[in-house]
Amino acid sequence: MSDFIVRSARAGDVRSIHRMLEPYVQRRILLGKDIVVLYEAVQQFLVAEDSHGRIIGCGALHVMWEDLGEVRTLIVADEWLHRGVGRAIVEGLEANARSLGLSRLFCLTFEVDFFTRRGFAPIGEHVVDPDVYAQLVRSPDQGVAEFLDLAHVKPNTLGNTRMLKQL
Repeated sequence: MSDFIVRSARAGDVRSIHRMLEPYVQRRILLGKDIVVLYEAVQQFLVAEDSHGRIIGCGALHVMWEDLGEVRTLIVADEWLHRGVGRAIVEGLEANARSLGLSRLFCLTFEVDFFTRRGFAPIGEHVVDPDVYAQLVRSPDQGVAEFLDLAHVKPNTLGNTRMLKQL
């Protein structure tokens, strides 16, 4: 029996997610998100909760295209690292992706070893057809720009690795 559960996030979890995110934004590891954006995206999130009801991890699944999603905002509290929390969240996000009919998952990460163990692999420049690219490039979403490796997001993602997994 584990000492945490993974569940769908609720609106009441958003402030905890925001608090977990902030130190990573300050260290320029993750992109910042206004709290209103987190509320708007709460249905994309899974959270890990300890036996006392404290949020100890989170991650989101963002749908990018008919077959493609992104793992976003994957965070585990420092004291819970290496205890299976991140793995459980990613497995839950993968299950959600499959239930939505997605066949590929993207992530942009510094944690290459972690995602490699989950079946992700580094990707090159051209991972979508030109017609799909032409549609995706219209998105105002910064994560989509990162996926497409657009130049204007490079300062925020320097050193990150773009990875993809076939589901």
